[in-house]
Amino acid sequence: MARYVAHVPLRWTDQDSYRHVNHARTVTLLEEARIGLLFTVASAAGVGTFGGGLLVAGLEVDYRRQIPYRAEPLRVTMAVRQLRAASFTIDYDLHEGPDEESPVAAVGATRMAMVDLDAQRPRRLSPDERAFLQRWADSPAVAS
Repeated sequence: MARYVAHVPLRWTDQDSYRHVNHARTVTLLEEARIGLLFTVASAAGVGTFGGGLLVAGLEVDYRRQIPYRAEPLRVTMAVRQLRAASFTIDYDLHEGPDEESPVAAVGATRMAMVDLDAQRPRRLSPDERAFLQRWADSPAVAS
């Protein structure tokens, strides 16, 4: 499975009283990586329609190790699976550091649903959206 690679910075406020990244902030870090892929990278590729209506329909996170606060960004690798008519799933590996050798600290998945916000109902993925998402299921990793 192909992986998109994002590097997300840590903020001082991401740590808790134990001086490691708070579990809830971990979800925010995954969100920032996802936004980079689905909004920034997709728009640069000519697919700017995800912003018109994309909701998290499900979320799973398994924490494997603590992430101590550090100045370096964390590495998040993502891949798309279960590409359906109006939804898809993104899998994540959140690494403890910025490089490939950094241990995985958390794994997660978000099930994303396409919606027509004006009509307040699900909508199908467009051919361009589907093609963009398919890149991250079948092609080599590209760093951001």
